[in-house]
Amino acid sequence: MLRNSLSVGPVGCNCTVVVCPVTREALIVDPGGDAGKILALLPKMGARVVGIVHTHGHFDHILGTREVAAATGAPISIHGGDLDLYRGLARHARYFDLVAERPPEPAQILAGGETLRFGQLQARVLHTPGHTPGSVGLFIEATGGAPLLLAGDTLFAGGIGRTDLPGGSSKRILRSIRETLFALPDETVVVPGHGDETTIGEEREHNPYVGRLASGGSD
Repeated sequence: MLRNSLSVGPVGCNCTVVVCPVTREALIVDPGGDAGKILALLPKMGARVVGIVHTHGHFDHILGTREVAAATGAPISIHGGDLDLYRGLARHARYFDLVAERPPEPAQILAGGETLRFGQLQARVLHTPGHTPGSVGLFIEATGGAPLLLAGDTLFAGGIGRTDLPGGSSKRILRSIRETLFALPDETVVVPGHGDETTIGEEREHNPYVGRLASGGSD
C-alpha cells in the first residue's frame, strides 16, 4: 500500500491518497482544499484515482472536491447522514468568509459496512456517528504492513472530535470509538482528520477522553 497524507485547506484537513502498488488505482479521502496541491501529488505516486471518499460532510473536508472530481473524473462517496451538510457547502463556507460552489452530487451514498475496492486493496467503511450523524472511518489492510484507519474527525491523537455542532452527540462518538474503532488491531495506524498520526493501541491506552485510564474508560 502506498499512502501520502497532506494538510490542506484553511484549517489543515488531512487529505490522504491511498494507492494500490500493483494496479496504481487510488482513493482520495477528504480533499478539503488546495486541489492543485492534491492533484500535483497524483503523477508523483503514479496514481489513477477511482474514488473520492469523504469521512463526513463538514466544509473543511470537502472544499476541494469539485475541482478534484473534475480533474480525475472519479465518483464521490459520502454517508447518507451527512448529505445535507455536503450539499450545504456554499452556505456553511460563508460563515467563515469563504466562497465555495456546491460540490457534485455523490455517486454512492454510504450506509456503513461497504467495501470500497481499488486495485487489489479494499477499504472497509465503518460508520462512526457522533461528530456528525454520517461520520465514517475507512479501514484498509495490506500484506506486509500495519493496517490503516482514516478516522476523519472522530478520533485524534490524544483527543476526540467535537460534538457541540449541529448533529453532534458525545454519547454516540464515545460509543463509536469504544465499540467500533477500538475493536481494530492495536498496530493500526490512525490518520485523523487534523493533526498528528497515532495508533489504535496508543489511543486505547492513553487517550484522556476515551482511553483505558479515562473516567468511565473503555474497559
